[in-house]
Amino acid sequence: MMKYSPVCNWIDGRPVPFDGQHLDVISPVGGSTLSRVPLSTPAVLDSAVSAAHRVFPEWSARTIKERSQVFYAYRALLAEHEAELTELIHQENGKTADEAKAEVAKAIEVTEFACSLPQLVAGEVLEVSPGVECHVRHFPLGVVASVTPFNFPCMVPHWTIPISLCLGNCLILKPSEKVPLTAQRTAQLLHQAGLPQGAMSVVNGDRRVVEAICDHADIAAVSFVGSTAAARQVYVRAAAALKRVLALGGAKNHLVVLPDADVSSTAANVVASVTGCAGQRCMAAASLVAVGDVEPVIQRVCEEARRVAPGKSLGAVISREAKERIERSISEAEAAGAKVLVDGRGATVRGCENGFYVGPTVLDGVRPEMRIAQEEIFGPVLAILRVRDVEEALAIENASLYGNAAAVYTQNGEAAQRFVQDASAGMIGVNVGVPVPREPFGFGGWNHSRFGVGDITGKSSIAFWTQSKKVTTRWT
Repeated sequence: MMKYSPVCNWIDGRPVPFDGQHLDVISPVGGSTLSRVPLSTPAVLDSAVSAAHRVFPEWSARTIKERSQVFYAYRALLAEHEAELTELIHQENGKTADEAKAEVAKAIEVTEFACSLPQLVAGEVLEVSPGVECHVRHFPLGVVASVTPFNFPCMVPHWTIPISLCLGNCLILKPSEKVPLTAQRTAQLLHQAGLPQGAMSVVNGDRRVVEAICDHADIAAVSFVGSTAAARQVYVRAAAALKRVLALGGAKNHLVVLPDADVSSTAANVVASVTGCAGQRCMAAASLVAVGDVEPVIQRVCEEARRVAPGKSLGAVISREAKERIERSISEAEAAGAKVLVDGRGATVRGCENGFYVGPTVLDGVRPEMRIAQEEIFGPVLAILRVRDVEEALAIENASLYGNAAAVYTQNGEAAQRFVQDASAGMIGVNVGVPVPREPFGFGGWNHSRFGVGDITGKSSIAFWTQSKKVTTRWT
């Protein structure tokens, strides 16, 4: 018995059932079947792109102030349906209710940023010489696509939906097949807000749909969020098809703790970074780099971690396969010489015995060459690496292939400033373990955490979703 009706694709302003192969949508919370999601064919994508092309001339011809009115109405609907969206996220992703509610709040924040776009794209005008004037205008690209992951069913799609649409594009959304319910409700609410039929479609499916998006001749740009391996493949394939591409990948974030760090606040912040969203976020703490003697902080981290309760203050991981993979990584690290200070393997939740839970885990004595120190675990697991000084800590951070986030905990302004300057990451925290920028500051990493140019949100996203036209006029 499914809790929700089977998921449909959303094309041309209406739900479109798919007569083909489907996949069960399993709730991580208790292991029950929530729904079924279509594994669409490239022909379904073709129909969505055709609908987008039909409406693009009318939608793009509206002024940006007119288009922004849709998103004022949509922002109100997000707030009105906050509880419903929170429950959907909790059920299909496994987040706690508080985490799911915070995700909806972030979607609202990015939508509010989209509402401000008329003020940000007003254009530049300059009289360059007597009687000669130059000005800049921004034009949408056309039909664009966004491929989003399972870990944020609401927030990550909203990194692209309101901005790309408000700028005049038409969008094809391909959500993760693990979390299609929130995407379906999003499309319905956008339609209710007044978005024209066909301006946004949701095409569900697996890798075949992503590959079809990369190859489609009538899709001008692709944004992607997922693992680094997949991001690299999407970037190469879509760029080879002459598309504009921004592909965000994974991370291996380091939190560097100096001896003068405040013990209580640092420990609480580190544990929140490790366990928030069950560690399934590219901004989560992966490694604590202990500089010198920080034993009081480590002890407090372990105490705080033991207080985090799966099923209450800690959500589920996305699947049974993810749970097994995370627990294998812990066991492998232990066999390689790491000491398990807090062990989250074998976690169960009363009443949700079939759910997919991994408890907070803290590993000490991790060496840089260990796999757990190099690869993204995507679970509530913290590896502690011990170093003598900040130089050694920075060397570990900067040797990583990734470059999403890094943080330093200290009361020393000079040390903090040096870390900000020298750490090779796109988002830096000082006494902040999850340094996600707020709008209008854009989200984006460095190195192998990002393929492409610019940030996916904030002001720099305008350049990704539009092309500029420079006009020079002279009247005599």
